[in-house]
Amino acid sequence: MDESTFACFDLQQTAHQIAADSGVKASQVRQAIELLEDGNTLPFIARYRKEATGGLDEIALRYIEDALAKAHALADRKQTILRTMDQQGVLTSGLKQQIVQCTDKQVLEDLYLPFKPKRRTRASVARERGLQPLADLLLQEGELERSRAELLRSFVDPDNEIPDSQAALQGACDIVAEQWAERGDLRRWLSQQATDYGRVRSKVKRGKKQDAAKFEMYFDYQEPVKRIPSHRLLAMQRGEAEGLLRVSLQLEDEFVVRKLKSQLLQNRKFAFYRELVSTVEDCYQRLLLPAVESSTLQDLKEHADEEAIQVFAQNLRELLLAAPAGPEVTLGLDPGFRTGCKVAVVDSTGRFLESCTIYPTPPRNDVKRATTQLLDLITRHQVSLIAIGNGTASRETDAFVRDVLAQLATEQENVPTKVMVSESGASIYSASELAAREYPDLDVTVRGAISIAHRVQDPLAELVKIDPKSIGVGQYQHDVNQTLLRRSLDREVQSCVNAVGVDVNMASSALLTHVSGIGEKLAERIVEHRDAKGKFGCRDDLRKVSRLGQRAYQQAAGFLRIQDSVQPLDNSAVHPESYHIVEKMAGQLGVKSQQLVGNASLAGQLNAEDFIDETHGLPTIEDILSELAKPGRDPRSEFKVAEFAEGVHDLEDLQTGMRLEGTVTNVTRFGAFVDIGVHQDGLVHISELANEYVNDPGDVVSVGDVVRVVVLEVDLARRRIALSRKQA
Repeated sequence: MDESTFACFDLQQTAHQIAADSGVKASQVRQAIELLEDGNTLPFIARYRKEATGGLDEIALRYIEDALAKAHALADRKQTILRTMDQQGVLTSGLKQQIVQCTDKQVLEDLYLPFKPKRRTRASVARERGLQPLADLLLQEGELERSRAELLRSFVDPDNEIPDSQAALQGACDIVAEQWAERGDLRRWLSQQATDYGRVRSKVKRGKKQDAAKFEMYFDYQEPVKRIPSHRLLAMQRGEAEGLLRVSLQLEDEFVVRKLKSQLLQNRKFAFYRELVSTVEDCYQRLLLPAVESSTLQDLKEHADEEAIQVFAQNLRELLLAAPAGPEVTLGLDPGFRTGCKVAVVDSTGRFLESCTIYPTPPRNDVKRATTQLLDLITRHQVSLIAIGNGTASRETDAFVRDVLAQLATEQENVPTKVMVSESGASIYSASELAAREYPDLDVTVRGAISIAHRVQDPLAELVKIDPKSIGVGQYQHDVNQTLLRRSLDREVQSCVNAVGVDVNMASSALLTHVSGIGEKLAERIVEHRDAKGKFGCRDDLRKVSRLGQRAYQQAAGFLRIQDSVQPLDNSAVHPESYHIVEKMAGQLGVKSQQLVGNASLAGQLNAEDFIDETHGLPTIEDILSELAKPGRDPRSEFKVAEFAEGVHDLEDLQTGMRLEGTVTNVTRFGAFVDIGVHQDGLVHISELANEYVNDPGDVVSVGDVVRVVVLEVDLARRRIALSRKQA
């Protein structure tokens, strides 16, 4: 048969299925799929193709994109199965129809299981020895034409390794057990039992208690399959991956076996009934239970992965869209003990100015000289922000800077603001090829201090240079499906970059990489072109970049900003394909288009419906009017720093009942971690986040939020802090 015989992907059927699952109209889904299949990016479709999709946002488009990918994967799997079965000569028209119409991957695998090429099993060995006819007789449970003993003797064949009747019977029972285990209805019933009544159990392995201390909670732990939260399952499976725990599925074995016997055995008077009862038990324990345990735990793992990745992606989004301090002269400080603290100053545009190393911490404790150096840098460069990395020696460095600023406050009115910054991933960036290209003449430690300063000025522009997994806002990020994680995080980064927009004359290649339609190679070419030819004067100049074709230009142009362009719209989110609409608007008002850009009162005089045409509907016109009123508006919030309590610098300074201000550093399914200025984040458990019931911590707090909390408990031995937000 040719390949078309096995074509299994139906666009219309897929669109209807996705529409039914998502609650979106089938016509919207079809349009979205066509745009995606044509190579358009999610940000572009969501922003500039609202008429085609009926205004679907990025969340809906992501669901459609993911569902489409799963539909393609299912169709590919069907093709493989059909081709394999056809080559085996076992593909009937009925089976083919069942496979083609199947919409569930597990049901599909159950249909294929009896025909799937297998490794050598007890049943396959028995078949090779000619025992299938005996197995068929056992499955029929009918009247025997001859005695039991005579029947079994007829299958004895010492030359074929069947020395006696018992060996013949055992081989036939092995075949029966395997055939039962391959029945899709039984596997689905057992899977449902596992979902509804099963329990996930973990036990510490013999002799591993001491090594597994961090998993003490799971030494002998069980929880219902339908209620186990993702973070506990992932913790169990991490313990198993480290060889410390054994994770298993527990069912009510007696009930299950009793039900299986009632479904599989019909004739109590059958000559081999007793042996078939034992075969049911063997089938369950040896074949069905391990298979269902594997599939159930795999399903739970996939769900846990999706949930953990969702949490990670949301945290990453909040961090990337954290409020930028903006064009402030900033001093970055990368703390250290023996090697000292690396200091780097960058100007308001992020350009590196100067660096030095100070030694205010042990073992040198050269506080006097360090104070002089720091005050000199602050004064000469008029530093307004000091960003301190939160790694090794950060507590001591923070205390030193606090004293320096207190001294400075006695001499002048304007004192720099001190900010503690997460340095997760800074060392990875510092040693990267990108950092070497950006600062080829600087030591890796100085690059780290520069990165810390940049993280305050513009978190998004700096954090895109780092592998998202290294940013430190994930939950079990190394345990989840890495392909899905990478795809989700890359998509989140792309969404954030395009939501903010990028100044093409200032952006690094790392930032440009995430602009819709650009990618790594084109980003490098844009920077090379800019370096060789000078700044881009207008958006249309982008067409001169080598290999930046019409499709890339169409996808990217609306998200790229060019300040001081002869065309003011080039510094807005209005797409070049809509510039003529703005000309019409200006013409109706009797002004030039330049006068309309940024003039909210003029834009407010226009009626959106007057400008609808064949390609520009009401949603796009309303977006244009909104952008004209506030062109290039940054969606990020205003920069704010948590005010840490005076006299509270170390864990030992905390007391139960203290009310403090802090910054949310991470959000998980079980609560949120908050930096309260003692160099050890405290946990606000989900039950302490709000006065009302909280299902998802992400509904009430986000990474970067400044919150008020009260100290519930301090465990100095384990360096743990329990906080409450609802009691603050």
